[in-house]
Amino acid sequence: MTYKTLKVETDGDIGIISINRPKALNALSLEVLTELMNAIVDVQFNNSEVKGIILTGEGDKAFVAGADIPSMQGMTALQADEFVAIGHKCMRMIETADVPVIAAVNGFALGGGCELALACDFIYASSNAKLGLPEVTLGLFPGFGGTQRLARAIGSNRAKELIFTGDVITADRAYELGIVNKVCEQADLMTETKAVMKNILAKAPVAVRMAKQVINEGTDLPLASGLNLEKVQFPIVFATEDTQEGVAAFLEKRKPNFQGR
Repeated sequence: MTYKTLKVETDGDIGIISINRPKALNALSLEVLTELMNAIVDVQFNNSEVKGIILTGEGDKAFVAGADIPSMQGMTALQADEFVAIGHKCMRMIETADVPVIAAVNGFALGGGCELALACDFIYASSNAKLGLPEVTLGLFPGFGGTQRLARAIGSNRAKELIFTGDVITADRAYELGIVNKVCEQADLMTETKAVMKNILAKAPVAVRMAKQVINEGTDLPLASGLNLEKVQFPIVFATEDTQEGVAAFLEKRKPNFQGR
């Protein structure tokens, strides 16, 4: 499949999706969001070799600098509703993807770009990255899930501070707050992101997928319900061939050969 606003590549069993609008600092337009959804489906289901996805931005200035503001000028409320609906659908597809998705934030991740990164399983950022949700400076507030995902990531009080002020923070500050998992030198960002992805992909695929599902679904449940979800799903994974292989490999002191079943 060909894309106008994305670059889609593979590196072994890793799919790399880059937002490819460097002159617009990779801003999210309706076209970008639509193509991104198509790419997530294409990479997951039409390439049997791909087991994980890295999402990044083309160039060295921006991951995604935000929504495409010029395209928003003159939007009616109905059109804004449609735009936000597509944004929510896109973020949710990333969040619930069957494979792990890591954001490699290589510059500005503002507004919709920050929300895009937050929809991934976790974030690695370059040392020059800047993150924030400055929508209030435009008379808006985050509309692609930022109010909910950021609050769940760092707590409602800190999320309110960032959203109410519209402040843009450094990668190091984002790391301190728990938004970013690791800060890397810009030249090393993709190497280190690929390394952690390869580490994940060496593990049992069904177990990783189920762990992701249980964490995602359980986070929004009361503790007792979340624990019950874990209890229900554990024996399902236990019955897989990969569990048998993992236990046998441990006892035989060798590396397991997981098959994803």
